[in-house]
Formats: sequence, structure tokens, C-alpha cells
Amino acid sequence: MANIRFLVGVDGGGTSCRARICDINGNTLSEAKTGSANILLGSSVAMASINDAIATAAEQAGLNSSHFRHMSVGLALAGAEQQDAWYAFMKQPHPYGAITLNTDAYGACLGAWGGKDGAILIAGTGSCGILLKDGQQHVVGGREFPISDQGGGAVMGLRLIQQVLLSVDGIVEQTPLARSVLEYFNHDVDSIVSWSKTARPCDYGQFSPSIFAHAAQGDKLAVEMLLQTAADIEMWMNALIQRGADKICLMGSIAERIHAWLIPPLQQRIATPQGDAMDGAIAMARSNHNLYQL
Repeated sequence: MANIRFLVGVDGGGTSCRARICDINGNTLSEAKTGSANILLGSSVAMASINDAIATAAEQAGLNSSHFRHMSVGLALAGAEQQDAWYAFMKQPHPYGAITLNTDAYGACLGAWGGKDGAILIAGTGSCGILLKDGQQHVVGGREFPISDQGGGAVMGLRLIQQVLLSVDGIVEQTPLARSVLEYFNHDVDSIVSWSKTARPCDYGQFSPSIFAHAAQGDKLAVEMLLQTAADIEMWMNALIQRGADKICLMGSIAERIHAWLIPPLQQRIATPQGDAMDGAIAMARSNHNLYQL
């Protein structure tokens, strides 16, 4: 890394991609945000989002493409745990001086615990738990929507759509939350079915703020949704505890709002993160943190 003058951290998930450019001492120069960088949705799509975010951040910092070869880029990306996807992404050409790729959960865990051992549970659009202990990664979940990611916004949204359709059939009560979803689709069930054929995790996850808002008003369906999400997060937390975790940082848009819905013993296990996935990605940029070897 002799020619490296800038450290770049990238946190990419199913909803957005954030890039932070720092000088070699770790002082932040700029940040930018673009679209999805989940590599399971396509390596080229993810790389395009990453390049766009870095280029936008570079412009804000008064840098241009000639500086890219002096950048070491730490990539904390959703989907990186899939070996084939990891290799497909890393085979792509790029203009940077160095890149290292690991999961978004790994980057978040590094950031949360200041580069030391610890455990986190991410629940945003998706979900994943990770424990870093004695040089080993212990991962639970995180196998992507729809087969995994319980406790995340996408699964929550999928369950909501299922319940809304049941309410249309008169099988379950149609609450204000259900009616708001039907209004979103202009009360057209065929439109919901067509939408579902191409809907991405972030499309399902967009309904999570409404679930929280309606739950605060006592909406029966919304409360049921959050109780199920809380149970899912408790499941992941217990799995991490069984693997040796003491305290766990909850990170992500869902995890950060679910605290009050968790049982008291697990509320007591929650720790405050020291930093976020961007901090972890910057730490990754300082050295090789590749999940697999090229």
C-alpha cells in the first residue's frame, strides 16, 4: 500500500450504498450515498453503485478519477458471504489501488467494537448476526431474502402483504394498516400480485416505517408484525449468546427501533455501538480483510 493516500469505506446493502473517503490518518473528507450494492443482485450492478458513490464523494472532496489509484477501498457488502458471488465481484476490473471485500455484517461488527472482539445483530432491510471472537467469525442467518433475513424489514413487509391479502379474502381482520397498504396499490389485488413478481427486498422493506407508526396507534396487525419481528431478533440474539457472545450491539433501521419489544433479559444484553459499518469499512481499508482468498 505504498502509493495509498486515501482510505475509502463502503457500506452496501439491499437499499443503499454509502461511501466515505478519509485521508491516510482516518480524517473524513467526504461521504456520498447511491443505490443498492447487494452483490447477490448482480456484481456489475453493485460495482456500478460503488463506483458512483465513490466518484460522487470524490467530487465533493475535490478529487477526481486520477486519485482512484491512490485509494484503498474497504467493501462491507451484503451478499459477500456467498462464495461464488464474492469471486464474481472480485474478478471485475476496478480503478482503485486496492480493495478488500467482506460482509456488511463484518464491517458493522468491526465498527461497533472498535476493531475488537464482539457481537452484533444487524436488522435493516435484511438481517444477520455475527460474533468476532479469538480470530474467528461466527455468523448466524444472513442468507438473504426470502429464505432467511428474519427480523429484517423485507421479511416484515412480505408477512404484511400476506396478511393484507388474507384480509381481502375476509380471513383476518382488515386493520387501518392493511387498508393503507391496499390504498398504496389502489385497492387492486392484481396490482399487488404483479408487483410481487419483480419486487426486491427494499420494495418489501419500504412498509416497515408504516408498521411501526401503526403499532404506536395500537393497530392489531402492526402489533402482531412487531411481536413476530421481536421474536425473530431474540432468536438471533440467543444464537449469538450460545456461541459465546456477552453483549450484542443492535444495528440497522429495524434493530434500533425494536428494543422496547424485546424481553427484558435480552434488553439487558444490548450494548451501544462505538461506530458503524462505515467505520468498520475504513478499518478494512487499512489492511486485508478479504472473506475469501483470490
